[in-house]
Amino acid sequence: MAYSIGSGADWELDFSASELTGALGDSVTVLPLLVALAATTSVSLPHVLVGFGVFQIVWGVYYGMPLSVEPMKALIGLAIVGSLSYPELAAAGLLAGVVLLVVGRLGLVGHLQRVVGEPVIRGIQFAVALLLLESAVGLSLESLPVAAAGLAVVGVLAVVGYRQSSVLVVLALGAVAAVATAGVPTPRFPELALFPAGEPAFTTAALEGTVAQLGMTIGNAAIATALLCGDLYDRDVRADDLSQSMGVTCLAAVPIGGVPMCHGSGGLAGKYAFGARTGGANVLLGIGYLALALVAAGAVLAAFPLALLGVLLVVVALELGRAAFAPVEDGRALALVVGVGIVGLAVNVGIAFVLGTVVFWLLAREE
Repeated sequence: MAYSIGSGADWELDFSASELTGALGDSVTVLPLLVALAATTSVSLPHVLVGFGVFQIVWGVYYGMPLSVEPMKALIGLAIVGSLSYPELAAAGLLAGVVLLVVGRLGLVGHLQRVVGEPVIRGIQFAVALLLLESAVGLSLESLPVAAAGLAVVGVLAVVGYRQSSVLVVLALGAVAAVATAGVPTPRFPELALFPAGEPAFTTAALEGTVAQLGMTIGNAAIATALLCGDLYDRDVRADDLSQSMGVTCLAAVPIGGVPMCHGSGGLAGKYAFGARTGGANVLLGIGYLALALVAAGAVLAAFPLALLGVLLVVVALELGRAAFAPVEDGRALALVVGVGIVGLAVNVGIAFVLGTVVFWLLAREE
């Protein structure tokens, strides 16, 4: 049975079965990244899940459509591989939030996209994918038989047509193994967690990560998502509006234990592919995240098989890498994407971003 609120073409909440399945389209990469982040840093998974639950609901109701709410993948990826501490991640999230709110308010999103250049943004995506893949290999070495079994599950599901759902299956298998080891967690409300203190936060690494992330966010989470809103849902949503909502999300969530969050064209397309057509999918998914927050106990998380975590990161890395190269056709653009990615892996993402932008400007002047 379907339950609907609103009847206009521009705003509606529906709670049908298709909205429920569509909600899963946005969690395919979200949950593996959050579990990996909580397993490799001092972040509190229950607080992170609360943040995602709240803002799935907020933006689903506000826009009346299944707008995605995802982790800022560059920053989260850098934290997972150890390039950013949790305080640095939080600081970068606040910096990104301020910038996104200001540039969106001033209508500067499109101008920034043209300055940076899409090949540089794609190169940053590729760099993060390589870093995640490197970390995945290290985690998989914890138990090669378990990693091989996880990859086999992913491969079989991909062959039979369930490639996107394979990471959720592996995640569920890991959760079952963790519960079998640590026991069934007792549901409890997470206590208030304020901005992490005790370690340096606003460092050079945090600033470099912020700059690199903003390139991806402006290109994918603002401009590409705004275009997709029109293509898939026939909705006129401005990129500057999306920038402001992402800024509000970061500034509200990070100080109380959340992580930097953004919108994203991939999550929006995933929800659409799985059947979501209204903001009801966000409400259902938000409720699901809030429910998970009640049972995301630390002991269970600590018992999650690291080798399976490596498998999850492999899949996420491959998806991110595929997205980086999918729209690239020009030979020089392809070379720039690869170059930025390699520099990001070998040196750091911040330097790769700056060098890539300089090269992009030089190439543009020759045309």
